[in-house]
Amino acid sequence: MAAPRTNKAEPAPETEAPAPRTKKAPVPATKAEAPAPPAKKASEPAPKVEGRLHVTQIRSVIGSKPKHRGTLRALGLGRIGQSNDLPDRPEIRGMLARVPHMITVSEAKTA
Repeated sequence: MAAPRTNKAEPAPETEAPAPRTKKAPVPATKAEAPAPPAKKASEPAPKVEGRLHVTQIRSVIGSKPKHRGTLRALGLGRIGQSNDLPDRPEIRGMLARVPHMITVSEAKTA
């Protein structure tokens, strides 16, 4: 029969020590394995000049969700009536789509 276990700390029975880990040698990278960067064409058109959006906050952030408040801060708005001109890019359009009830959007006038 086995002796009953107690809560006292007993030394663990001696077992064989685990084998030491060995490091694998790093594989050297050769130039043949690395992909070459894509070559640029000399006749590539210049990037398009993107439009601008004029965004104005029309409603307060009091009582709104924290994500909506953060979106307005990321758009550079914080108070009712505050405006900001932003580039017309998909990530900006996505932020504007999250808070349409709190802002007005129009095309920025070019000077």
